[in-house]
Amino acid sequence: MSEAGEVVVVAAAVEKLCRRCKQRFDPSKNTPSSCSFHPSFFVCRRHDDQKRYYELGPDDPPYAAKFYDCCGAEDPDAPGCSTDFHASYDDDA
Repeated sequence: MSEAGEVVVVAAAVEKLCRRCKQRFDPSKNTPSSCSFHPSFFVCRRHDDQKRYYELGPDDPPYAAKFYDCCGAEDPDAPGCSTDFHASYDDDA
């Protein structure tokens, strides 16, 4: 209630979960650059340039022979290489 005795209704924010970046977001603040993600998979095979061979050394992390197929990033935690609106699991695919 307000000081004047009026009932004040506050709309609850409805957060959704993005199916691309797995972050929670407010649909009312969703912009064309809100979501940063990789549109392809983290794969284990030779790079397209065919010049790099994967020979893991004893101190290499287990993902060192893998990369994102979309951008070539070799770190599984690399920031997304594409941006778009967030897309929730409730949205049409």
